[in-house]
Amino acid sequence: MDPHAVLGLDPGASPEEVQRAYRALAKRFHPDKAGEAAGELMISINAAHDLLLGRLEEGHGDANGATAAPEPEAPAVEIAGDWLPPAVRRVLARELLAALEPGEQVDEVVLTATGDSHDVQLAVTDRRLLWLRDDAIMGRVRYLRHRDVAGVEERPAGRLRRHGQLRVQPASGGRALRFFELRPDVLSRVAASIAMRTAG
Repeated sequence: MDPHAVLGLDPGASPEEVQRAYRALAKRFHPDKAGEAAGELMISINAAHDLLLGRLEEGHGDANGATAAPEPEAPAVEIAGDWLPPAVRRVLARELLAALEPGEQVDEVVLTATGDSHDVQLAVTDRRLLWLRDDAIMGRVRYLRHRDVAGVEERPAGRLRRHGQLRVQPASGGRALRFFELRPDVLSRVAASIAMRTAG
């Protein structure tokens, strides 16, 4: 799981780029502007921002965290997703954490949009695609298991689109799921992660 993806940044982003991306997302998702429903995504945005700046301040160069010191152990209380690394738990929205199955591992977490929701957090796990439609009133968390995926298609940014689109075709033959507003590097990584899991 990469906090760069949550903020829509390339690996190796500078502290100034982290701050700029954070401010832009905070303007969009702050509960004062987007309403209380956006609070879940704002928590993830804050966590990703803190993780990246913390790594940069500790002198880990490109903020990828490869040499970061281990996180302190969590207290001995039952926590949703307690099998996940603390950095992943902090970035993943609470409703998605609560929806995880025991032992389910998270490969990717990104902010995106769908045809029916502008504010979406998508998690690719070892078992399924799981997403939270933060601006929805009902049916906020949805999922599609990897075994039920027939294909994955990347639609890169073009002349009329600044960001790429991920299309996931369900094996049932229903309408394709479409996730918008993905940077090229994030789009490729998420598509590759899903393709690897569905091939396995």
